[in-house]
Amino acid sequence: MSLFYFISTLIVTEVEFHWVILLILASSVFIFSFLIFSYVLNKFIYEKIRLIYKTIRNLKLQKEEKPDLNFRDDIIKEVREEVEDWGQKHKQEISTLKDREKFRREFIGNISHELKNPIFNIQGYIYSLMNGANEDPKLSKQYLKRSNKNIERIITIIEDLNTISELEVKDIKTNFKPFDLLNLTEEVLDLFDEKCKKKNIKIYFREKYNGPFKVIGDENKIKQVLVNLIDNGIKYNFENGRVKISFFDMDKNYLIEITDEGQGISADDLPRIFERFYRTDKARSRDKGGTGLGLSIVKHIIEAHNQTINVRSSLGVGTTFAFTLKKE
Repeated sequence: MSLFYFISTLIVTEVEFHWVILLILASSVFIFSFLIFSYVLNKFIYEKIRLIYKTIRNLKLQKEEKPDLNFRDDIIKEVREEVEDWGQKHKQEISTLKDREKFRREFIGNISHELKNPIFNIQGYIYSLMNGANEDPKLSKQYLKRSNKNIERIITIIEDLNTISELEVKDIKTNFKPFDLLNLTEEVLDLFDEKCKKKNIKIYFREKYNGPFKVIGDENKIKQVLVNLIDNGIKYNFENGRVKISFFDMDKNYLIEITDEGQGISADDLPRIFERFYRTDKARSRDKGGTGLGLSIVKHIIEAHNQTINVRSSLGVGTTFAFTLKKE
């Protein structure tokens, strides 16, 4: 019985040994196959990335530069470094492009809205005239006057846009010559007599200036600057308010400030105040007239003179626009 048990155990042990050997062999074959497959796959991916990287490098090189085809071993690291370097260099550019795209969308929306209102008004008046309103001479004349007013608004918008376009490409004709800034300002003030009387607005100089204040620039363009800024000072002022005009000697330049006592501009709106069509209060601003392009034109004109303009304001207190002009 003992002998039989011994022989049986020996046979079972030998069978298990063979199975162990087979398992070891199978495992070895699997591991070896895996390593071979992994090597081939990595080599394939490496070569593909290396080819892409070489193409990118060659495209980036200038024509006069000789392509460097000697690459380091760690191609993945090299590609990562290149991408990170590109990202840092173009981060600001991408941000600028996004801002420009946002500005473009806002600009198209604004100009569409600005032109849509007068066009729809004209369409309404014409429709009314075609459907019997022209039989009433008084009503007909009234509608024609309103239509003409809206047409003038469209023309003004187009002219202002044309002015800004010319200023932006520095294609506008300028006539720089010496002129007296004090005399020009007094001429502009005469244009606002009636408008000031309607709101009981007082325009005054900070002190009695004897002049002359000789500056160099395009007199007609600077007149446009003064008209826009003083008009804003009246338009957004309170009843019985005041508009102060100040001149300061700044060595080689004169600093001109136009200050009102109106509703003011919020801190959030100040950075965008010179943008085309930007309005701090769209509903009220359109009711007051204007194209929404005045301050943008002012900024372009001053910059065309290689000078600066800035604004400071407090809500409920007033706003001051300040710009410089070169002395004669």
